[in-house]
Amino acid sequence: MKRMAIGAVLIVTAGCAAGGQVAKPGSAPATTGRAPSQTPGTTTSTKVACHGTAVVTQGDGFPEVRGVSRDAEVWGLLFAPVPFQRGKEVKIVWRMTGEGPLKVTAVLADGTRARPTFGPEQHGGSSWQRPGEEWGTGFVFPKAGCYRVDLTRTRGSGHLWLPVK
Repeated sequence: MKRMAIGAVLIVTAGCAAGGQVAKPGSAPATTGRAPSQTPGTTTSTKVACHGTAVVTQGDGFPEVRGVSRDAEVWGLLFAPVPFQRGKEVKIVWRMTGEGPLKVTAVLADGTRARPTFGPEQHGGSSWQRPGEEWGTGFVFPKAGCYRVDLTRTRGSGHLWLPVK
């Protein structure tokens, strides 16, 4: 009994040392506010999508992208492998600093727009730790190519690029 109690203390201590979060069995690893390559204890892979947007995957987690902005911080959590499949719905969760409601559009250079299937829907809480408020969206990308995704709020805007095959 004493050994079990000591083992439980060691497990909780190890979880606290790893950032204060203990993952539930079968769940994706939690991310922290640190840059993905600096998260201790996880394997990180990075590949460049289109126009320089990096797609970062930590361990068995979902891929993340970080947008470009002058006045906000923009992150996307992708619920599908990159490049996306054209014609299939993709869920993307966004975190963005700034103020006001979020507007998201995705367009190819020829003017083709991704069709929104839901959202942006503001989320009340999440285990995904990036700066800003959180929204969920769904899109169907009708053609292959590199889509420019623009995110705007009353105060704050940014963009990133996502590939579709």
